[in-house]
Amino acid sequence: MKTSIIAISLGLAMAGNVHAACSSADKAALEAFDRAWAAASEKGDATAMAAYYSDDYQGLAPGGGMDKQAAIADAIANAREGGDAVVTKPDFYQIHCSGNTAVISHRNVTTSGTGDEAETWYGRSVHHMVKEGGDWKVLSNTGHPLGDGGIVTYLDLEWNIAELAGDKAWFERNLAEDYVGVTSREGSLETKEQLIAALGTYKVTQADSTDVRTNVDGDRAQVTGIYHTSGTDKDGKAFQHKTRYIDTFVKRDGRWQIWSSQGTPVTP
Repeated sequence: MKTSIIAISLGLAMAGNVHAACSSADKAALEAFDRAWAAASEKGDATAMAAYYSDDYQGLAPGGGMDKQAAIADAIANAREGGDAVVTKPDFYQIHCSGNTAVISHRNVTTSGTGDEAETWYGRSVHHMVKEGGDWKVLSNTGHPLGDGGIVTYLDLEWNIAELAGDKAWFERNLAEDYVGVTSREGSLETKEQLIAALGTYKVTQADSTDVRTNVDGDRAQVTGIYHTSGTDKDGKAFQHKTRYIDTFVKRDGRWQIWSSQGTPVTP
């Protein structure tokens, strides 16, 4: 069965991207608050969680809501069941502020186990925050697991972050062994080994994707978008490119990998 997902022109080249309504200080405070709340929940720290939740908290979940005390009890039970083997990492933050309220949305990457036995799940959370007595509190919370379309879209956006960081390990892990790319400048073919070897020969200072659209058909998927990048090449010469791209993904052994990529320069 074929599914199509339009991913809304995401400008998410970097984790922590936020709407302009939030100041830098608001952004930093809210993201730090969210991460501290998540850490307390993973540990089952009842005292810390009691300070993070508003007394009027309501969790929005299928089958019924959950008040503050029930949410804390649920987090403690999950922490005991999962132990240290379950780790959840939030990323790709979007934050919108309005007066004394804020909405935080982010992806969750949850890993259970280690090594070859490790399993990974992806979800997205939406939190409604409110200021009470000058401190942020969690007023409500909801979330949902990501389907294949969401997983692939975020994996495509992770490429931007990995390129900014020159993260060879990311490309080693997420490019299929039989990956082949078509470069936007020369139109030449590029293997996985050649792409990884080229990292570090140039410096990327901007990497943004817009007009992102994802199409999933069984164990194959395509992501299209416009890639905005700038930096300096191997000779230290500045560059700025705008490229329309198509990235193709394949799902193998239950995990999505990048199978091919092709870029075409967008002329002004």
